[in-house]
Amino acid sequence: MTKRLIPVFALLIVLVLVLSACGGGAAPEGQTVVETVVVTVEVPAEGGEPAAAAPAEGGILARVLDRGYVVCGGRTDLAGFGMLDENGRNVGFDIDFCRAVAAAVFNDPEAVEVVPLTAADRGPALQTAEVDILSRNVTWTSSRDAQWGNFTTIMFYDGQGFMIRKDSGITSTDEFDGATVCVTSGTTTEQNLSDFFRQNGMEYEAVIFEESAAVYGAYEDARCDITTSDKSQLASVRSGFADPDAHIILDITISKEPLTPAVPHGDDTWFDIVKVVSYALINAEELGITQANVEDMKSSDNINVLRLLGEEGDWGYTDLGLEPDALANAIAAVGNYGEIYDRYMGPNGISFTLPRGPNNLWTNGGLIYAPPIK
Repeated sequence: MTKRLIPVFALLIVLVLVLSACGGGAAPEGQTVVETVVVTVEVPAEGGEPAAAAPAEGGILARVLDRGYVVCGGRTDLAGFGMLDENGRNVGFDIDFCRAVAAAVFNDPEAVEVVPLTAADRGPALQTAEVDILSRNVTWTSSRDAQWGNFTTIMFYDGQGFMIRKDSGITSTDEFDGATVCVTSGTTTEQNLSDFFRQNGMEYEAVIFEESAAVYGAYEDARCDITTSDKSQLASVRSGFADPDAHIILDITISKEPLTPAVPHGDDTWFDIVKVVSYALINAEELGITQANVEDMKSSDNINVLRLLGEEGDWGYTDLGLEPDALANAIAAVGNYGEIYDRYMGPNGISFTLPRGPNNLWTNGGLIYAPPIK
């Protein structure tokens, strides 16, 4: 990825010479010529990142419209969430969400550029508004909300777990003391790992890599005893191993990992646009609107269906600068929430099978719930 540099003001040096009253001549005896140098410097934000100006209200949408596509921070190396298919096209649960936003704005799900980001790149790319949306299995935390950007809607409920080799002889986390653990740097995973061992009075040796692929490659090569991440990511990675059955994901969850798309701070209009697209995908599943029946459902006798599809009232599109059928276009492009999930992680998904569990709709005993479209 080519980095975009954020402009930083050059040093402003002002020389003030306090001269004699004679104007420009040498100072009279007993007086001193004083040279004062005043230096004004832009101070970097905490953590070493340059401070970035907040986008103007409505500025991101205007920039997106002018550019002609949405820039989405994602990944290409995680099955189910962001990966390259056999044709080299970037697909996955997170990528489909970006395409849904593009469809809502442009009525074109392909009007999107996916910028692959490492875990360490995510915060800076969002802080500097290098990306319009960060949709890269990113955990919503209080510090990230304060420092990185605005987190939108929880689209995937996850939790951190551990994967071990079946022949390791380990049967529980009580046997982890002294283990080596492969982990990705710059993640909540790394902090949770430290907290877990500290809380349980055990020691471990962290084998740390910036790239997730390197983490799992090292684990598969037996350079560490254990690897840890969100359990969905462990399931994804295990599915790509040479012998998936040789590895076990332990039945323990040590953290809450709400995975949430995020947008840069400072532009409430864009924040609301991205949120309402997520609301639409969730409500569509609840209301039985699918990728295949969107057009037919526009003649439904259900008032909530008609509102979502832009056939009745104003769900907020006027204030957001969108067309009445923007949400209908998003659903037609990628399907509803359940269709996206099943496409990659359902029983017949193209990546691996992961039961929905908490990612079921609230009406089915899960946690997926969104405000109404009205």
